[in-house]
Amino acid sequence: MTAPTPEPADSTPEAPVVEAPAVEAPADPAPTDAPGDPAPRKRGRPKGSTAKTTRVVELTLTVSGAVDGEWQAELKRGATWLARGLPVSAGAVLKAAAELHPEISGPIDEVIAEARATREAKVAELEAQLEQARKALAELE
Repeated sequence: MTAPTPEPADSTPEAPVVEAPAVEAPADPAPTDAPGDPAPRKRGRPKGSTAKTTRVVELTLTVSGAVDGEWQAELKRGATWLARGLPVSAGAVLKAAAELHPEISGPIDEVIAEARATREAKVAELEAQLEQARKALAELE
């Protein structure tokens, strides 16, 4: 009589395979706490950053103009006025705006052109009045 031979270990019946639903990994996985990894910084610049700490000075320059072409400038630092009501020429305003940025100089140029047209109309009106006054004076002589 022969003893039954044991079945080999690898021939055991297999358990049914069940597939789990696919789960997407998060876009930004949380840092792992591996023994060699440094703890993530909570504040300040990243370690090794070359960015310098700079002091920001905030100044507010307000340039305002009237329809008649008179311009003035005011300068403020925080809540403190450094200069108020300084008269500024339209040419200086236009030149400064052109130096800053085209998006700034375009609208300012339009405003100054309108003021120039208004002044030219006023000059033409005054010249007409002057001519009438000269004719009236010539008739009196």
